[in-house]
Amino acid sequence: MTILPFSAEDPGASFHHLLRLRHPERFSPLPTPPDFARAIDLSQRVPHATTVLALRYADGVVIAGDRRATEGHNIAERNIQKVHATDRWSAIAFAGAAGPCMEFAKLFRVELEHYEKLEGLQLSMDGKANKLAHMIRGNLPMAMQGLVVVPILAGYDLNRRSGRIFKYDIAGGQYEEMEFCAVGSGGKDAKGTLRKAFKVDLAQDVVVATAVEALYDAADNDAGTGGPDLVRGIFPIVKTITSAGVQDIDEATIKAIVTRIIQKETRPLQPTLVA
Repeated sequence: MTILPFSAEDPGASFHHLLRLRHPERFSPLPTPPDFARAIDLSQRVPHATTVLALRYADGVVIAGDRRATEGHNIAERNIQKVHATDRWSAIAFAGAAGPCMEFAKLFRVELEHYEKLEGLQLSMDGKANKLAHMIRGNLPMAMQGLVVVPILAGYDLNRRSGRIFKYDIAGGQYEEMEFCAVGSGGKDAKGTLRKAFKVDLAQDVVVATAVEALYDAADNDAGTGGPDLVRGIFPIVKTITSAGVQDIDEATIKAIVTRIIQKETRPLQPTLVA
């Protein structure tokens, strides 16, 4: 057996590290213009994904997101995918600059596949959370220039036999949430709904309805969050993660939940008083 010489640049089982070594130009920060008065405000020029959330329940965890991306005060995309399965037992949802968010979702999925092929075993839930934190930390120069990526990682821990949720800051800080989590421009409004309805022993159908209602309430208060679009047939993306793996909640179920919410929220018109 031939033993290869040790290299300080050996990426090991990290596909992300391998890419950084082979293509450093793709990870370099954007050039800073000499005249700061002419600097581009990327937060107004780049489409941004907004509200995503996750909450635990008895059998696992639900992760969901709205479908709108905004560009300043304009709607850039009405049907963006913010929630992505990363392997059989985990999924990721993003708020932030849409382009980098989509690339992070793809790269993180490949990172997990790369590790599993090289090591011959699946990465633990804690290992997935740590790998994602490392990737977010590497994006800090881009985040300082407006290309912010703020993810939620949710998954089913096969060792603990329970759902787990991790959130991150732009510097790669990693925090585990024991109940629920919501990030993005409508995150504060979504948290209000989740806080009132959350119970860890709720059934799956109730938790899915709670997630959809939280996104509905966020859209009602936040211009950046897209509400259900009955005309175009666009509804929130909702996934469940249990011991059986990641599963999509079908559109017909989401539409039925939205219809019930609208019926509950509809108020009769008040008669106009004539002086």
